[in-house]
Amino acid sequence: MEITIKILIGLVAFLHLYFLYFEMFAWTTKGPKIFRSFSKDLFAPTKSMAANQGLYNGFLAAGLIWTFFITDLAWKDNIALFFLGCVAVAGIYGALTVEKKIFFIQALPALIAMTLILFK
Repeated sequence: MEITIKILIGLVAFLHLYFLYFEMFAWTTKGPKIFRSFSKDLFAPTKSMAANQGLYNGFLAAGLIWTFFITDLAWKDNIALFFLGCVAVAGIYGALTVEKKIFFIQALPALIAMTLILFK
């Protein structure tokens, strides 16, 4: 079970590193391709806002990556639960306000990892 938890935490961290890249560095180039329902004119004026969101995603990834270096198991689990909880809340909010598939991409892997940590 511990390997599955580490894989899920790594997956969630990787996704948030990708979100950091996308929102900070590729918002105006890849954004219109990913968010096809948004007007193409929207991306340039929101570039700095997206970069700010990307920075926050980087913080989430950093917190999750940090858990791989914590040796105390209780401390490691608590830190992982905190950052996974932040990801889950952000994913649920995104699913409710932007697009439902955000739940499955962002929140669900975090919720599964949290469940496995809590019931191991």
